[in-house]
Amino acid sequence: MARLGLIVGSSLRGEEVPERAWEVLQRHGEASAYVLPHRIDHVANMRALADAGCDRALAIGSVGALRPELGPGTFVCPDDFIALDAEPVTALEGLEAHRVAGFDEEWRAEVLAAFAETEAEVRDGGVYWQARGPRLETPAEIGLAAAYADVIGMTIATECVVAGELGIRYAAVCVVDNFANGVADVELSMDELERHREENRTALQEALDAALPRLAA
Repeated sequence: MARLGLIVGSSLRGEEVPERAWEVLQRHGEASAYVLPHRIDHVANMRALADAGCDRALAIGSVGALRPELGPGTFVCPDDFIALDAEPVTALEGLEAHRVAGFDEEWRAEVLAAFAETEAEVRDGGVYWQARGPRLETPAEIGLAAAYADVIGMTIATECVVAGELGIRYAAVCVVDNFANGVADVELSMDELERHREENRTALQEALDAALPRLAA
């Protein structure tokens, strides 16, 4: 039977994520050596899931909110993305690399249904803007992105593209760990981001504990 792949990043880095009826992939590498977002080998990561027999993947992403109503602690299941300035990454060669990319809508609906049975509230839909990183964005850059997107991160869009190329249905739940630079009245700092990430971690783990068995069935 095909397996579920669970892709985790900064939101659960350093935490023990149990493997049961699903395969766990740490997108930034193991705890001993952090891989910066722009250096992640998405093709190798997604091939590892495919080789493990995964036909679907749930990705967890840490994001900044581009809108004041999406405060830290909000969960978002995006339905589209913008990655116009991302490095071109593909697992394919030749004409087949010209394909229509995006989140798998049927699988995304299953993810939303599973999370609806948990204590977590997940916003259905939204646009994910993929920045190049590894630095965080300036207020002017955030002002540009906020005209078109809801949350901003550095990995989900490229990961989604490569997963689709390899036949892996892909959906993401993004955890808002901070207001993006300039969205809130207070100045963004890495200390603030890390504090919110720690606060969000328990809720995320509890939601995954409840949702994963259903998604892996």
